[in-house]
Parts: sequence; structure tokens; C-alpha cells
Amino acid sequence: MGESLAISKTLSANDAGDTGAHQAGILVPKEEKILSFFPHLAADRRNPRAHLLFRDESGAEWEFAFIYYNNRLFGGTRNEYRLTRMTRYIREQALVPGDEVLLSRDGHGSYSITARRLKKSTARRDAEGRVVLQLGGGWRIIELHGGGK
Repeated sequence: MGESLAISKTLSANDAGDTGAHQAGILVPKEEKILSFFPHLAADRRNPRAHLLFRDESGAEWEFAFIYYNNRLFGGTRNEYRLTRMTRYIREQALVPGDEVLLSRDGHGSYSITARRLKKSTARRDAEGRVVLQLGGGWRIIELHGGGK
């Protein structure tokens, strides 16, 4: 049917809910390879969305929403993609900044999610002696070989 795809996101403090900010989900960059993982959302509709069902490694199902907040095209200010409704998953998995979420889609269009824990501390001390955690940058594409056709 299609090809297998996978992307990952290293969680920031905002993504993990550590900052107390009330953001609308995890920001998805406007990068063609990353956006190709998700269903196409038509820009001629205001804030189009797709609800996606992901299965985790234990078999539990999670429904997330992929949304194109495009109200800038309709007189507003936003023009960004977000993956929303992930808060419960992040909390139940006890994920923290620096942990990684791996999203995959098989050749039949089924989605899965896996959490990877931060393996080692990337903490250092700043000039005032405070501990600072250095986090890797966000999203990346994972090349999958041999599957899904």
C-alpha cells in the first residue's frame, strides 16, 4: 500500500509540561519529510485536523490530533502545525525533557508510538554553578529499510 515511515521528537520542557505553559500540543516543523509522515491537511479550510490512532508497545491505543493552525490565512496570526492530545500519554509514561517519542507508520497506514528514556545526563554547570540540562534539537527523520510494500 505505502511505505513505512518513522520520525522522532526529543521532548522539550514545554512538550513535557514542565514549564506550565498552555501550548496547543507539540510544534511540528514545516519540513516536507516530517510533514509527509502525517496526513495532508488542506490549507483552504480553517484549522484543518486529522485524528490519528497510535498503538503503544503494550497494545494500548492513543488518539492524537494533527492540526494545521492556519488562521493567518484567514486574518489571524498563527501558521503552524501541531500534534495535540498527547499530554495524557506523556504523563502516563512519566516522560521528561530529553526523552524521545518515536512515531511510526507501517505500509498499511497503522500508527505506533514508543517512548525512549534519556540514556545519559547531558547536564553541565553554568558560570554561576547552576546545573543546566542541554537537550538535543527536536525532530528527526528515521530511515526505515525493507518493509511495508
